Amino acid sequence: MFATPLGDDGAVLRPLEPWHAQEFLAHMDRGREFIGRFIALADAVVDEASSRAFLQSYADKAAADTARIYGIWTDGTLVGGVLFRTMDLRMGTAEAGCWLEPAGVGKGLVTRAARLIIDWAVKERGIHRVEWLAAAANEASIAVARRLGMSRDGVLRQSYLHRGERYDVEVWSVLAPEWRAATA
Repeated sequence: MFATPLGDDGAVLRPLEPWHAQEFLAHMDRGREFIGRFIALADAVVDEASSRAFLQSYADKAAADTARIYGIWTDGTLVGGVLFRTMDLRMGTAEAGCWLEPAGVGKGLVTRAARLIIDWAVKERGIHRVEWLAAAANEASIAVARRLGMSRDGVLRQSYLHRGERYDVEVWSVLAPEWRAATA
């Protein structure tokens, strides 16, 4: 099992796997309302079986090379994560995303972790376009897209139904040549 340091503060990034189901559920329980404000993850992982099924779905997608999921740990505690919800190697596209419980907020963890996985996707896997979708009201997620050097492509008006409310979704992206130039 590998763990990649995210800086000098001891935070690490490593794959989230089905055997983490109990730890992942405990993490969701700690941050359920905060995480669930804008994303459905908190509503999908409600017990150990659903936690294991969610992580197994990403293990299967990783085996098929169509998605990846990683956890962010600080002081040995899972506090959030980043993922490629989708990866289409033939088209050279991927959609990245994130979540955090309150204990992980304000430390730059998502930005640092997203940089690592985007760098891997562009430089190792040949991804040409990485997208970042966020509810327009999710200012923290949009701030991450900006810090990653992404450009705002547009808004999908009322395209996301979450907990009975329709949200506008902002689409942000970075292209491989832009990423390489920014990280050179």
